[in-house]
Amino acid sequence: MSLNDAHAFAFSLATTLMVAIVIFEAGDGSLSVTPANEFDGDATAILCEIDPFTP
Repeated sequence: MSLNDAHAFAFSLATTLMVAIVIFEAGDGSLSVTPANEFDGDATAILCEIDPFTP
C-alpha cells in the first residue's frame, strides 16, 4: 500500500469509527493502518497518527 493510499484509508477509518488511527511500517517495509489502541508494536514504526477529534 502506498503512503497516499494508507493515509486515505486511515482518514476514512478514523472518521467512520471516530477513533485515532495509526499508519505504521511493518518489518517487511509494507504500510498498514490500525486503531491506535490496538497497536502494540515498536513506536518508531509509526509514521502518522490521525485523530478525528483534533481540528
